[in-house]
Amino acid sequence: MFCGIDLGSRSVKLVVMDQEGVNRSEIFETVQFYRNYGQPGQNGLVVDFASVGVGEFDKVVATGYGRNTINIVGATVIAELKAHVIGAMWQTGLNNFTLLDLGGQDSKVIKVRKGKMVDFATNDKCAASTGRYLENMATVLGISLAELSNYKENPVELSATCAIFGESELIGRIVEGHSLPQLAAGVNYTIFKRIKPMLHSLASEVIVFTGGVALGKAIGQTISSELGVEVVVPKYPQLNGAIGCGVYSWEKRG
Repeated sequence: MFCGIDLGSRSVKLVVMDQEGVNRSEIFETVQFYRNYGQPGQNGLVVDFASVGVGEFDKVVATGYGRNTINIVGATVIAELKAHVIGAMWQTGLNNFTLLDLGGQDSKVIKVRKGKMVDFATNDKCAASTGRYLENMATVLGISLAELSNYKENPVELSATCAIFGESELIGRIVEGHSLPQLAAGVNYTIFKRIKPMLHSLASEVIVFTGGVALGKAIGQTISSELGVEVVVPKYPQLNGAIGCGVYSWEKRG
């Protein structure tokens, strides 16, 4: 049994798995995870895995947003992009694709050929094309993220490139009297517009879509129809980085 941990900006994803698949998984809010299960040690963060409640395992591999500042004692640390590529290949069985990962506060696009990362682009400087942006916009609209993800037809034009200014622009569109479906579709289409240049520069016929944002339908469907590509959402899109760590664990177990 192998444990993979993805230390995300908004959430910590943890899986325990073997070669057959994921046996157990947990998702924690990042700050609460550190407060409830971590204690600072001489060589890094000591995690009380017994209290986490995922059972026993033989090895821990970690990655993620916090990998440069958080060293988990007893864990092997691998690069974030590597973990996500490994996870995507294992979940889909594909070796040639472009990986799009939209997380809580960053976005990643990785071109994979013959099972190797050949190019990538990332954006962690602005929340405009991330889950945090969608959360904020859903709050403005007074709907859940699940409901927001249903809308893609007749999107209202939203041009602000900043998440904060985007909220003000959305409020302005509400005042103009646009319908909720149009407003929500506009929010989703804005995400597509912001990631479109990266997807064009690292193009593939197949896009593997991961991260918490991939749990919704509208953005993936928009990518497929606008770019004329196949969009594959694996079984565990939000756990992909943690799964990559788990797969790496058993590949390197010898």
